[in-house]
Amino acid sequence: MPTKKKLVVLTGAGISAESGIRTFRDADGLWENYDVMKVASIQGWYDDPKLVLQFYNERRQQLSTAKPNAAHLALAQAQERYDVRVITQNVDNLHEAAGSQQVLHLHGELTKVRSTKNPALIYDIGYRNVSWGDTCELGSQLRPHIVWFGEAVPAMEDAVQIAHQADIFAVVGTSMAVYPAASLIYYVPPQCPKFLIDPNDVAVSLAGLTAIKAPASTGVPQMLDMIEQYFNN
Repeated sequence: MPTKKKLVVLTGAGISAESGIRTFRDADGLWENYDVMKVASIQGWYDDPKLVLQFYNERRQQLSTAKPNAAHLALAQAQERYDVRVITQNVDNLHEAAGSQQVLHLHGELTKVRSTKNPALIYDIGYRNVSWGDTCELGSQLRPHIVWFGEAVPAMEDAVQIAHQADIFAVVGTSMAVYPAASLIYYVPPQCPKFLIDPNDVAVSLAGLTAIKAPASTGVPQMLDMIEQYFNN
């Protein structure tokens, strides 16, 4: 059996927006009417951890009713033909809910919390609430397993290695302005076909890049058809 081509897909807020998941990029520094820096920065956590816990409890409840859309499902189904690796900037679990098996979360995961004393102690809590006073086995407060403004992105090194190995690379639902994630396209092998799916006009000019002006739910199936034709010709 021939080795499957490796399809690496970087996804951002746009792919989840069609499932009703809003992000702070929707409106002027507000995320669901909260000041982003108060709920999504390490300084915000130091200033008012109870507010931060409340915010992510609300996001978890919102996520509990969200469903994967056609884009998530198409990427999961593509695993039958390709070795699909998803690198996502999103903290939701919609890729996994759709059936994607290999998902790297750059900015953490909403359904997990971790110890404030030992970051390696990570707990899957599903959609449950976390309160001030909930502690890890070391007795330290639990915090959202989220990469906030002011914190490093520890998964970037793994993401770069995955990008290096791509046979096909796609960017879906992100403006290519969110760094360091946006830099991943420059680690892809030069001969690798690249796709950018965005409903807006994009100003990215790169050799081998095909821009598909469409929302993720229609753009991803369109891209997969193009890839099929590319490798069958």
